[in-house]
Amino acid sequence: MAASKAFTGFVWVVLVTIFLVIVAGSVVRTTQSGMGCPDWPTCFGSAIPPTDTAQVMFQPNHPYKKGQFIIYNDSLKYAKEKFISSSNYSPVNWKQYEKHNYAKFAVVSTWIEYINRLLGALLGILILVQAIWGIIYYRKLNTIVWLSIGLVLLTGFQAWLGKTVVDSNLALLKITIHMFGALAMVFLSQYILFLIKGKQRVIAPKSIVTATYILAILVIVQLLMGTQVRGQIDNMVEHSPNINRSGWVALLNSSFYLHKTFAALIAGAALFITLMASANKEVSVLTKRILIVVVLEALVGIILVYVDFPKAAQPLHLLLSSVLAALVFANILKLKTAI
Repeated sequence: MAASKAFTGFVWVVLVTIFLVIVAGSVVRTTQSGMGCPDWPTCFGSAIPPTDTAQVMFQPNHPYKKGQFIIYNDSLKYAKEKFISSSNYSPVNWKQYEKHNYAKFAVVSTWIEYINRLLGALLGILILVQAIWGIIYYRKLNTIVWLSIGLVLLTGFQAWLGKTVVDSNLALLKITIHMFGALAMVFLSQYILFLIKGKQRVIAPKSIVTATYILAILVIVQLLMGTQVRGQIDNMVEHSPNINRSGWVALLNSSFYLHKTFAALIAGAALFITLMASANKEVSVLTKRILIVVVLEALVGIILVYVDFPKAAQPLHLLLSSVLAALVFANILKLKTAI
């Protein structure tokens, strides 16, 4: 039973939305908005976050609902029960938030993080719809159904991990796992599309197939090192906020230089594969698109280093890295060695 065009299109929508969530997450990190909402899944204890500093400060003779947050004496407090405050702050009505000690409010950061969460919620709904659609209408496509269910479970894991990221005050390891979880969602969606299209493959020389696997390893290692560099920058911003962006590069350690070295290796590998594939039109199309993304990624990387890390370039850098990983994975699925 072939999948309908509508279902195929919906899977594409899910895939595009995953990339949007990846970009949103990068914007959150670039703007240091990860703690814009200090709790999860609510934001300052509410479904809709505050829009003004006064809303997170203690207000006399003001109605508070259970779980609502305020910042008092540079610490987070939340209401034990629904009540109306008296003229003065009374500790009996409030409880200290103990999962972390972050207690700041910036309306822009809060809403950037909130929009990121909304996109994540939208993605979760789309993925759940995809799984239900598959179960009801495509029962004979067992693999696709099970993969769609697996995508739901992975989304649930990502949501739980997102909560732990906030609770841990943005621990680097958890952020890294969160990012690779998003890439796993991309790969899973790609594989579902690959199966829907009937496992369409292109015959290629063994040397190209082998080189593509090597390129995949280089890209994954490069992504891992990129998270380490990003973590160093986050640490600098947190502990040395007065350092100008133009001084960031000088303070980065060997991970940054390894990151640059791997970028050169990836560019060389992509060019080598493209040249090897030039005689085969179908294979050449698949390899050229990788080379194009590698070139764009290199240009953005150069801008980051030599134009003082412009904020707009950082999410674009991660997006291109994610697209590159997705294209390499697509080629692994599609390229087949002649028997």
